[in-house]
Amino acid sequence: MNDEDNANYLTKEKFDELTQELEYLKTVRRREIAEQLEYARSLGDLSENAEYEEARNLQAASEDRIRTIEGELSRARIIEHGKGGKGNAVSLGSTVTIQKQGEKEEHTYEIVGSAEANMQEHKISHLSPLGSALMAKKRGEVFSFDTPKGSQKYKIVNIK
Repeated sequence: MNDEDNANYLTKEKFDELTQELEYLKTVRRREIAEQLEYARSLGDLSENAEYEEARNLQAASEDRIRTIEGELSRARIIEHGKGGKGNAVSLGSTVTIQKQGEKEEHTYEIVGSAEANMQEHKISHLSPLGSALMAKKRGEVFSFDTPKGSQKYKIVNIK
């Protein structure tokens, strides 16, 4: 497996958000948890100390999140917005408007890395069935992809 297979494609906004969260966890959150642990230790017997146990669990969860974010950021590849490839083909960072054949309604999606995919925000992964079917297609092109209801045909209306 090469580096590109393991890459974590992120928008600049998501990269910045993760960087800020990591900084918060390493500074503010670690200090808060250390203070909770110190207070809980001052209560005496640690074997039956619920406050101490809770603080240790918070510490473990926080350190786990720090490791997760560090891993995501170490594999991060920033997606350039609006940098559709040659001939304005669909690529990571593209915003694509599609229309199902035989229907008037159009749907717009942003193509993002898997870590940011969110259907409520109309962000689809480049690895999803629709996302992978869209990759490298051009404006006006008709394509199909398999859904639970069978193969569906769509046309690319616009790429930004």
